[in-house]
Formats: sequence, C-alpha cells, structure tokens
Amino acid sequence: MVSITTEARVLNPWSRRAVDVPRGTGSGFVWDDRGHIVTNNHVIKGASGARVRLADGRELSAQLIGTAPEHDLAVLRIDAGFDTPPAMPVGESGTLRVGQSVLAIGNPFGLDWTLTTGIVSALDREIPTQDGGTIAGLVQTDAAINPGNSGGPLIDSAGRLIGVNTAIFSPSGSSAGIGFAVPVDIVNRVVPQLIAGGRYRPPYLGIRHSDRINSLAAMQGLEGVVVLDVEPGSPASAAGLRAARQEASGRLVPGDIIIGIDERDVATSADLHDALESHAPGANITIRVLRDGKPMELGAALAEPQ
Repeated sequence: MVSITTEARVLNPWSRRAVDVPRGTGSGFVWDDRGHIVTNNHVIKGASGARVRLADGRELSAQLIGTAPEHDLAVLRIDAGFDTPPAMPVGESGTLRVGQSVLAIGNPFGLDWTLTTGIVSALDREIPTQDGGTIAGLVQTDAAINPGNSGGPLIDSAGRLIGVNTAIFSPSGSSAGIGFAVPVDIVNRVVPQLIAGGRYRPPYLGIRHSDRINSLAAMQGLEGVVVLDVEPGSPASAAGLRAARQEASGRLVPGDIIIGIDERDVATSADLHDALESHAPGANITIRVLRDGKPMELGAALAEPQ
C-alpha cells in the first residue's frame, strides 16, 4: 500500500512564475513488479503531478499512465529501481457474499497506513459521479472509509485484493458506515488495458444488466445474464435482442437471457464482460440466448465505445 500526494501548478502573482503546490492526498497500491500503482481517477484528476510515498519512507515522483473515469480508476508508475515493493495479491470479487469480512487500508485525513475492518454490506451498487455519470457494480462496505482512503485496497481475510476504495455516502463528509469499492474483477479488466495503451476501450454491445437480477432469475432456474434494457441504435438492438419488461403487478417478465458469447458460456455479468472484452470493437460475435425457454443464436457486430 502507498500514499499519494498530488500537486497543482499555480502562477505566483508577484514573480509570474508557475510553481507546484500540494493539492490533495489519497491512497494506492502496487500492481506489478514494474512499478505500476493503482489508485482512483478522482485522486489525480486535475493534478499537474503526483508523488508516491512507500512504506519504507521513500518518496518518488510518479508518471500518469492512464485513466478510466467510468470506473474511477487510474494507473501511475514509479521508478523504484531494483527495490520495487511487492505487488498486492489479487483475489476475485465474483464470489463475494454479503456478510463476508473485509478490511480497508488507506491514509484517512493523512493518517498513514490505517486499517479498518467491516463486512460486505451489499453488492452491485451504483453511485453518481461529479460529471453526471454513474459508476456501476460497486461493492458496499461498512468498513470505515474517509477522505484520504480513496484508491486504497479493500482486502479479504486472506489479504487478497477484492476492491479499490472509491467513495463514501455521508452527509457530514466522514464515514457513516456506507463506503463503496470498485470490485477487483473490474480492476482486472481495466488496469491491463491502461498499462498497455493508456486508455480503457471496451467493445460496446448496448444492453443493461444486473447481477442482482441474474441471481433472482437463477433462483427460478434461469441461469445467465438477463437483458434488462436494449439501447436504441446499439449493436444489441440491431441483433434483435429483447429486453425484459415489467407487468403492472410489478412482476418481471424476462426477455432474452444471454447464456453464451461464441463458444464461451455466460452465467454472470462478469462472465459477459470477460467474453465481450476478449474481442476488439468491430468484431462479429454470436450471442447465445434463451428466449421463451428455447435456445437461439443472434449475430452482432460490436461497436466502438460511445
């Protein structure tokens, strides 16, 4: 785990010279042996520079490699020579359950290397962003997360990364027992792309889905990804995918349930993301669905992200 201090470039009104001044603080963690550091996009957004302080006291200048605002993730890189700290062990978030014990590590209010404990309070949460967007699929936890924790790791009882702490819900601005983390399955998809090319560009299909709804469908014997909505003009719309509908009684009537992409089986939202992101935008895929209980195949051409 590392602490991150950002800088802002300001113009001295007397000397008319630009100088870097401290701007804010956050947290992060080592991703690999090449010195890549994962943190939140909002930690470094608008900063002219960043410095990373390691547990051994070294403070190093960091280079911005890439950002993915839609998941509030960013990657920095430091040059620690032959003494790069070990990478954080990576777990998985697809098997997380409500009530499971978790630990959050960070630098709240500048208090370095702080550990708090709690449980997974809920899964598949959505929160709005300051620019009007939405971050989806988040893990909710009651482990105390405060300003300065952003970008730090959320880990399981075995010390494996299961999420990146990203936000809190609090009228007072301090921990109220409702914190959110980007699940590690998303981090595993986004970070390698940022390291490789500085950008996250997943192929676009144009459907909305939810693991919570998928779980409810599975309880009724319908395993797969329930298509909740199909965006007009999207590849999914052109392929003829059908969305679920809600009756006046509130009962959800499934439309298409995606059970596979090409030769890969799909049971969860993470499976669908993984299957789609193994293709580049523009690729032609075969979507295997259940419609009215009967299997069928639909062809779609993935598009560039919108």
